[in-house]
This record gives sequence, C-alpha cells and structure tokens, in this order.
Amino acid sequence: MRTRLLGRTGLVVSEIGFGCWGIGGMVPGASYGKTDDATSLAALHRAAERGITFFDTAEAYGNGHSESLLGQAFGKRDDIVIATKAGHEDFSKSPDFSPAGIRAAVDRSLKRLKRERIDLLQLHNPTIENLRADPGIVETLRDLVRLGKTRAYGISTKAPAEAVMAIREFAFPIVQVNFNLADQRALESGLFELARETDTGVIGRTPLAFGFLSGALDANIQFGQGDHRANWPRERIGEWVEAGRSFTRAIAERDRQSPALVALRFCLSYPEIGTIIPGMLKPEEVEENVRASEAGPLSPMDLEGIRRVYDQSSFASARIATPGRPATSRASS
Repeated sequence: MRTRLLGRTGLVVSEIGFGCWGIGGMVPGASYGKTDDATSLAALHRAAERGITFFDTAEAYGNGHSESLLGQAFGKRDDIVIATKAGHEDFSKSPDFSPAGIRAAVDRSLKRLKRERIDLLQLHNPTIENLRADPGIVETLRDLVRLGKTRAYGISTKAPAEAVMAIREFAFPIVQVNFNLADQRALESGLFELARETDTGVIGRTPLAFGFLSGALDANIQFGQGDHRANWPRERIGEWVEAGRSFTRAIAERDRQSPALVALRFCLSYPEIGTIIPGMLKPEEVEENVRASEAGPLSPMDLEGIRRVYDQSSFASARIATPGRPATSRASS
C-alpha cells in the first residue's frame, strides 16, 4: 500500500482510505441499510492488515455507531489515522457549527473512538456563509489543535467550488470533496492547482460514486430498506449506472480490469489527492480496493480517453446538479 502526505499537516496516510459511513448501520434515509457488526469489524481489521491506515467517519454515521466500531477495532493504536467530522450529530436534526457545538462533538467522538486525540477533525459540510458569519468556528478548530485534542483540522464540503473558497478565505489545510469518474468538478474548479500552490491536503470521497462505478449495479436495482439510494429518482439511478458502463467500455473491458479498479486508479492518478475513501462493508471489498494502489495510476492516454467520455456524456457534472446527492437526501459521505 502506497502512502501520501496530507498537505502541510504532516499526516502520512494510505492512499486508499476506508470510508466508514456504511458501517454505521441502519439509519432510514441516511445509510446503506442494515449491516452486521461482526462483518464490519472483519472489514476494518482486514483493511489494517492490508496496509490501510486512514479511516474516515463522522458523528452522524449511524448516529455514533460508526465511531464506536472504530473505537472497538483500533482503540489507541497510533498507527491508525482516524478522521471524524463535527457539525451533524444526527442527520434528522439541524446542524450545529457553533464553537460550543464543535467542542461538545469532539468530546463525544473521543469517548466513542476510545482516544485522547482525534487525528483529523473536519467540519461536516458547512456552508461558506456559516464560516463567514462566525469567525469563532475556525478559531475553535485551531484551539483544539493547540489544546492537543486534534492533530489537524479540515473541512468536508458539498462541492469543490466551496473547497476552493474555504482554502482562499479561511486557509483550511485539508479539504474533502467528491471526486470520481462521473464527477470531475474538482478538476474543473481549479481546486487541484490551488491545493498545489497552498500545500493543502485533498481527500477524495465517493470515488465509486455510491457504488455506481463498481460495475455491480444495474438500472433495475431495488435498494433495500434504509438505503438512501432508494430515495433517488429512477432517472438519476439510470444516469449513474450508464456512467459506470461508459467508462467500463472505454477502459475496463479493453484491459480486463474491474470497473472498480479503473475508478479508483483514476482518482489516484492525480498527485494532489492525498487519499481516497471508498466505502467498504465486507473484507472482500477491501481486497478489491487495495489492488488499485498496487496497480498504480492510469496512463496519460487513458486519462485523455476518460476525459473525452466525460465531456461527451449526459451525466457530466455540469449537467447534473450536485451529482450523487439528490435534494431529497440529507445523507453525507
């Protein structure tokens, strides 16, 4: 497993991370449905065995259950880097980005994670207006670093354009954004260039586009109870299934690679990305994802071919408002 540096923070992490939203279990409309804790723990342990050192969670994932599982699996292990998020205690409630709310969230997370310090604390999708309205928000994050409650801080944003503003206006050292074959807004927004200039760490979330780039889903898929994708319009589901098939036809079938492997290698082809965090629910999914690091980045020729497919397709982000995040869903990755 290759490692990368998360910008100027000094955090060294595996380039394939573990997205921990799914293991939080059943939360209607804000999860992937029912999970089995024994299987989730097995996936976490397999990931660590295979060299994954970065695990991204949030207080709202499973209403704290995802954090609790991480605490059970890794506790005080200092070779495991755990990132969590503050601002959403529960997706059914209004967010709280106040300084007092952030401090309270940190204390709750530390207890569940069984740690004395959080490696990376991220704000969980605030608006830029939230940050402008209260300068105490960013100052609180800096205070938590000074107090030793967190090693580094960052921000998860709903769109790459917001990440650009967060860096320019508030000098966030780490940003988390959507980035995948079917959502290349991070390339179009100037985020990667700015990250290079400012030595900002970039975490790429949804690298498999909620499973639609894995090759495992078709347009007739029926999602189970509690799965947030069950709320998506059928037209949107069809668009994302077609997204996966388009890139499979372009590269995966030619090189006999799995669609998931191509999707992850695409993200890793950009050195501005510090780590990507595909969701994993089972040990077998861990094995599949780890292979992307072993295979390395795609060739410049493949990247050019991918861009042509992206530009010519109806699912390109310029033609889909907030890709993968229907307005009816409050769930966040």
